[in-house]
Amino acid sequence: MELTKLSKRMIQMVGVTALVFMLAGAVFYRSLAAVPFALGVFFPAALNALKIILLDRTVKKVIEMDDPNRGKNYVRLQYLLRYFLTGVLLLIIGLIHTRTDPPVISVWGAVAGIFTMQVSVIICRSMKIEADDGAVGSDGDVKDKNE
Repeated sequence: MELTKLSKRMIQMVGVTALVFMLAGAVFYRSLAAVPFALGVFFPAALNALKIILLDRTVKKVIEMDDPNRGKNYVRLQYLLRYFLTGVLLLIIGLIHTRTDPPVISVWGAVAGIFTMQVSVIICRSMKIEADDGAVGSDGDVKDKNE
């Protein structure tokens, strides 16, 4: 399955936002202490990109389903899976942070990395980046390729 244009843009914006956060961390720390912060941003941002891919596949699969109840249950299960993955990643980052001295990965960087998706959504909405390939647009209407 190929990703929609909106999903591709969202992944790009997550990457750009993560780079901006990493650069801000480098400016703030001005030393090698920025490396744990950058790692803290990188892993949640990479997970956010994966979650966008999973969300894209979920939407495509649900659109093809005949039974609305089955689709609703599938969406709920996928929602829980995405947040379970986030919880597992945060748990791993927390364990690594507390068990290493000096910390190898920054919890504050992980917090910044978690917010890359939300910041990317705000940026895409403000730039009026909409889906034009059969996905839901910013106005909530389903867009069709042929319109």
